[in-house]
Amino acid sequence: MAMIVIGGMIGAGKTSLATLLGKALNSQVYYENVDDNHILPLYYTASEEEQERKRYPFLLQLDFLSSRYRDIKRAFYHPHNIIDRSIYEDWYFAKINHQAGKISDEEFIIYEKLLANMMEELEDLPKKAPDLMVYLHGSFECILDRINQRGREFEQDPELIEYYHRLWQGYDDWVDNHYHASQVLKISIDDFDILNKTDDAEKVIQMVEEKLSELGVPFDGYTKD
Repeated sequence: MAMIVIGGMIGAGKTSLATLLGKALNSQVYYENVDDNHILPLYYTASEEEQERKRYPFLLQLDFLSSRYRDIKRAFYHPHNIIDRSIYEDWYFAKINHQAGKISDEEFIIYEKLLANMMEELEDLPKKAPDLMVYLHGSFECILDRINQRGREFEQDPELIEYYHRLWQGYDDWVDNHYHASQVLKISIDDFDILNKTDDAEKVIQMVEEKLSELGVPFDGYTKD
């Protein structure tokens, strides 16, 4: 049994990498709930007054936490799987929204209690933690370019750049100093373009396979295309 989680900034290419590895390693992929999330566009487009009144940031955080908890429970029972952003990163997004004043002190306390209860429940599952996080990182300019390229309308407002930068500037620190569930394989999106360059995609697949072998993680059940 092997589990890989994909981490990284908004727009870094997590879904593309999860799809790539899912095909290459013949693994189940659990995708982040974005397209069917009706709260997400409201989080980006609602006025400050409406967000304050309807508490969209807190509702969005709870919705993501619920879906990530569901996915990781399923993944811990599946022989081989890949998760497109996991429950481990959810706290970082909640913290950033709390620091920005979008989530109140009381809401953040409730969120942390709920997350702690969920993590305790995971201890009873057959597998306790991922085998590897593949972390996509890169320059802020590259992140913005990727966000623009994928063209989600609600992500394009220039006023969001400050939010993106706040997330970006603390992400490496979270991975280096706060994520302890597994070892991390870092891949620079400035150096590897898996979506448009076949050679880069093949190199990244090889890097992941080599890291799993180094960790002694069995993946004999994987079959390559």
